[in-house]
Amino acid sequence: MSANVETMFYVRENPWHGLGTKVNEAPGSREALIIAGLNWNVLQEPIYTETEEFIEGYKANVRDSDRKVLGVVTDRYKVIQNQEAFAFTDALLGEGVRYETAGSLQGGKRVWLLAHMPHEYIISGERISPYLVFTNTHDGSGAIKAALTPIRVVCQNTLNLALSTAKRSWSMIHTGNIKGKLQEARNTLILAETYMDSLGREFEELRKKKLTDKQVMEYIEILLPLEDNATPQQTKNVRRLQEDMKLRYFEAPDLKDVGKNAYRFINAVSDFATHAEPLRKTANYKENMFARTIEGNPLIDKAYQMMKAA
Repeated sequence: MSANVETMFYVRENPWHGLGTKVNEAPGSREALIIAGLNWNVLQEPIYTETEEFIEGYKANVRDSDRKVLGVVTDRYKVIQNQEAFAFTDALLGEGVRYETAGSLQGGKRVWLLAHMPHEYIISGERISPYLVFTNTHDGSGAIKAALTPIRVVCQNTLNLALSTAKRSWSMIHTGNIKGKLQEARNTLILAETYMDSLGREFEELRKKKLTDKQVMEYIEILLPLEDNATPQQTKNVRRLQEDMKLRYFEAPDLKDVGKNAYRFINAVSDFATHAEPLRKTANYKENMFARTIEGNPLIDKAYQMMKAA
């Protein structure tokens, strides 16, 4: 099992790292909490020195199921339990929300869930499914984050572009009025339709921007540049990546009817960023890929900015 993945489940198809408990139907929140291995709570307990002196201003976040210490935090830190995260998503998306995957990373220090949002969209003649990704940390290392991630259904590519006209993500720290912040998040994420509408308009504009084959080759070399002082092996590696991206633009069956335009280029780059094998697989590269569903993928965003300026 991956060093970073502790527990998880997935629906039908293998997820980004191929691990976890397979289920045939997307479960509701109560069942998802159990089969994802997230049916535990975080307790906050006082900290003492070896000589039993009380340490003021700090607490230990302890998992109640096995007494594992997940992190040391300040007194101001407010815990958001796993059950509360699912309840928040239930309230946000409405009755009957189904969860596609959820799980625990780094021994429970970080948890996530991914839910299919209730509405699908037809954008530029294609099915685009929006998903909500929610991540939370229990070790004090990061904020609570939620983001909308549109998926192009035909090829399962992520299209989470950083638009200037609409927000797709939200975060909050574990201090202050947590309930008020969750309400603020609800108000923000309910505007997902605004993002999807903006995305649709952007796609229509990108379709209008025709690209020559020469331009495509130049853009690929900008996205995957060859350094002047590259070694023969580095040159070989970059050329291989460039050829991979070219094939995804010129040969992908799902793009053959799209036309040679900026929209096609964005999808080819997304396909590359989402599915291409890296030159070197680190221990947590797949977890990093998943993290980009919230943070956004720099390569896709760079390609998008290039097409906007074209």
